[in-house]
Amino acid sequence: MKYIYYPGCSLEGTAAEYNISTKAVLNALGAELVELEDWTCCGATAAEGVSHLLSFALPARNLAAAEKMKIKCDILVPCSACYLNLKRVEREIREDPSLFKKINQVLETENLVLKGTLKSRHLMDVLASDVPAADIAEKVVHPMTGLRIAPYYGCQCLRPYAVFDDPEEPTTMEPVIKALGASVHEWDMGGRCCGASLMSTAPEAGIELVAELLDAAQGADAVATVCPMCQMNLEAYQKRASKLRHTHYEIPILYLPQLMGLAMGLPGDQVRLDLNLCVPDDFRRKLPDARPAQM
Repeated sequence: MKYIYYPGCSLEGTAAEYNISTKAVLNALGAELVELEDWTCCGATAAEGVSHLLSFALPARNLAAAEKMKIKCDILVPCSACYLNLKRVEREIREDPSLFKKINQVLETENLVLKGTLKSRHLMDVLASDVPAADIAEKVVHPMTGLRIAPYYGCQCLRPYAVFDDPEEPTTMEPVIKALGASVHEWDMGGRCCGASLMSTAPEAGIELVAELLDAAQGADAVATVCPMCQMNLEAYQKRASKLRHTHYEIPILYLPQLMGLAMGLPGDQVRLDLNLCVPDDFRRKLPDARPAQM
C-alpha cells in the first residue's frame, strides 16, 4: 500500500495528534506514505465566501502538485474538509469543462497543469477498503475489551459524495473498532452534523448540536472520529454544552488512529493523548495498557 499523503493545515496545528497517530498506525500496518510536495491550504470552508473560483483553485493546486510527483498512486487525506474540497474538484471538472479550463488558467501562474488523473481518498475509506479488519486485529497487543466506542464520522467525509459509506447509516468504522477488541456504542448520530463553523457564526445553534451528540454518546467510554472539526467541537465545547443542558459532560473525543495506536501498543509519542483536552482518569484506568496513556 502506497499513498501520496496530504495532511492539510489542521493536522499541523490543532489536530497534530491526528497527524502523528495516523502516520504511526499506517506505518505499523505496512503502508507507505509519501507526503505531497509543497502542499498548501485547500481553502477549507472560508474560500467559497471570497471567490467561487478560488474555492476550486486552491484544492486543484494540490491535486496538480500530486500529479507532478514521480509516483502515481491515490492521495490519502485524513482531514474531512480537505477530502471534501479535493473530491469536489475531481467531480466538478468531469462535468464542467469551462470550470476545468478556468482552473488551469489559474494554475498556469505556477506552471502547474491539472489533468484529473489521481483519486483522493479519505483515511476512513483506506482503513475500510484497503486494510482488512483481520490485519488490524493481528496488530493488536492490548485488546480494548470492555470499552464501548461511539463511531462518529460527521458530515464532510460522507456528504455529498457517498463514496465509501452510507451517509445516513455509516458503518465502516465498526469493523475497525471491533478488531481493536472494543464494542460499538449503538446510536444513530454517526453522520449527524457537529455544528462545524456555526461555533463562529451562530454559536448557540452550534452548542445545541454538540449537546445533542454528547447526550447520545452517554454510555460510551469514548467517541472515535476522523474529522478535525468534529473532534474540536465535541471536545472543546463540552463545558458550554454542559451549562446549556444543566449536566456534566466529560467524554474523550479521540481520533480513530489514536485508539488504534493504543490497542497496537504504540508508544505515547505516536499516540499523543497529551494533546487531547479531555481524557478523564476513569477512561485512562480502563485502557488495557496505561503506559501510552500516561504520555
